[in-house]
Amino acid sequence: MLGQIRVRSLAGERSRGWLTAGPFRIACALGPSGVVRIKREGDRGTPAGRFALLWAYFRPDRPRPRVGGIPLVPMRPDQGWCEDPASPRYNRPVRLPAADCTDRMWRKDHLYDLTFVLDQNFSSRAKGRGSAIFFHLARPDLAPTAGCVAISASDMRRLAPRLARNCVMIIG
Repeated sequence: MLGQIRVRSLAGERSRGWLTAGPFRIACALGPSGVVRIKREGDRGTPAGRFALLWAYFRPDRPRPRVGGIPLVPMRPDQGWCEDPASPRYNRPVRLPAADCTDRMWRKDHLYDLTFVLDQNFSSRAKGRGSAIFFHLARPDLAPTAGCVAISASDMRRLAPRLARNCVMIIG
């Protein structure tokens, strides 16, 4: 089982990077601002740091993914995530409709079919320091994310079953 994932941005193309974990070296998408040292809400950057993979959401209406030791939680059609720093529910899962929610988790584009929640500003929250930072599926062209780390569905199918329960992602 793999206990560590490392993500580094590409020189000259900050919204792309390499994800390495054990024998895997996988192209990944990052936020358009690239890896940022000081994360701020809305900066479209991927935060640098060491983050535990807390749990993974999956769409129960699609084929069930295989994951290693990371807890797997079924997503609800009314699943959202609060990205409003003024809300007491900031950087938390919420049920929709919610006035303080700006990220709908149940998507038609498959990007969140398997979504790992990173412990970036989650266990110890600071208002405005970034929310909804996930490890999820990428668009086919590896287009930039809103600040998350994303890989292809085929790469995720190969990697996810090998992730250990206490796996961490090191970005930067």
